[in-house]
Amino acid sequence: MPKVYARRRLSILAALTGLIATVGIFNGPTASAALPTPVSAATARTYLASLTVATENRTGYNRDLFPHWITISGTCNTRETVLKRDGTNVVTDSSCASTSGSWYSVYDGATWTAASDLDIDHLVPLAEAWDSGAGAWTTSQRQAFANDLTRPQLIAVTDNVNQAKGDQDPAEWMPSRTAYACTYVRAWVQVKYYYDLSVDSAEKSKLSSVLSGC
Repeated sequence: MPKVYARRRLSILAALTGLIATVGIFNGPTASAALPTPVSAATARTYLASLTVATENRTGYNRDLFPHWITISGTCNTRETVLKRDGTNVVTDSSCASTSGSWYSVYDGATWTAASDLDIDHLVPLAEAWDSGAGAWTTSQRQAFANDLTRPQLIAVTDNVNQAKGDQDPAEWMPSRTAYACTYVRAWVQVKYYYDLSVDSAEKSKLSSVLSGC
């Protein structure tokens, strides 16, 4: 085969592979690719420097003020969409519930084969967002935040690990897998920057400390 046709064939195959991955025909991404890739550490440091430092205020917070999970496509809501994205060999029924598959929780390194063992973590918790500025948002803005599949904000993790995290920021809680620390704080800063949310002083200090080693 002439080189020019061979290169063209490889180019077409690469394009098709990218398309298939995008529409989700493959069984699922690897664990490291499950979360939308956060900005680089250098960019995160720049973003962090620009965030407003303020004392948090939880007055008026109610989780119901962040409508979720919403329908994403067909019968699939946000939780079910993330489960399919983050798992391997995920099989769903007619209502989009995951009936089988395998999920690797990047926070603690555990692997699960039952969707019921997983929570969908809001990387920046809803209460934390409220404390940092979301209290002034409209309901539609809070809904968009709570169901954001574009930013690195939603990820399937071990349920009791997510519950232990609760609404804590990185100054109070970090994943037990230290190998995930850099990814976690890069994602945290990106989400806060995109949504123009503030940080408190302890939170900023912890983020700066982790990012300095990334």
